[in-house]
Amino acid sequence: MAMERGGIKKVIVKKMKKILAIVLLAVSIVMPQQVMARSFANETLNYEIVYHWGMIWKHAADATLTTRKTGDGYQARLTGKTRSWADKVYPVRDTLKCTMNSAMRPLRYEKLTHEKDYYARDVIKFSYNYSHTSAHCTRYRKSGTTSIDLSAKAQAYDMVSVFYMLRNLDYDELNRNKNYTTIIFSGKEKEYLTINYKGIETIKMRNGTKRKAHRIDFRFTQEGGKKSSDNLSAWMSTQDDRIPLLLVGKLPVGEVKCYYKEN
Repeated sequence: MAMERGGIKKVIVKKMKKILAIVLLAVSIVMPQQVMARSFANETLNYEIVYHWGMIWKHAADATLTTRKTGDGYQARLTGKTRSWADKVYPVRDTLKCTMNSAMRPLRYEKLTHEKDYYARDVIKFSYNYSHTSAHCTRYRKSGTTSIDLSAKAQAYDMVSVFYMLRNLDYDELNRNKNYTTIIFSGKEKEYLTINYKGIETIKMRNGTKRKAHRIDFRFTQEGGKKSSDNLSAWMSTQDDRIPLLLVGKLPVGEVKCYYKEN
């Protein structure tokens, strides 16, 4: 029984690798008329990542997203780490950094990964030619350094910049239950992110308060339609700040819930 519990804990904590990267999961729908002009002030958003299975609720990790306005754009950083009990099973320390221009288009993205004994660093540099997006990706590993070039005939994003585009959407113009797709460049590949808008729902936060939020379901695929990551659901605040209030991802046993930590 102890071995079984240990195995479940390892699955839970290893899942943080993806969950921490998508705390800020979001998408830019490729429909310019639906994007509202909005600038972002300096801000810090904190999240609690909780494992849920039946009557079990276990606070497994924490994450923080900071936004800083610069003279000609924005700097954003997401940091995530497992809590002390999870560190004993599988410690995770991930950091995502993004530099964006004044239009919130990504210029440089960096992912720093430290998961138990594994270390990695990915750097993506973006360039644009009209509506086309190109990126040069450099991957640093203990075994050496490799590079890859990616391109898309549309605006493409990384796992940080895509978050800000979601917050700029005009939700009044979205069609319920209709699929929209955009492109994300990760360290080595191009992923297609499809969202389905479900409308406004009332959700319960971890502190017991209830909030109205826009629900969006996410699906990740590679070229050819092959599923590349687990499906997720996100609930965005109906207020003008459009803060992601809750994200939920399924696990083989139970689910992970990522709650915005209200002050």
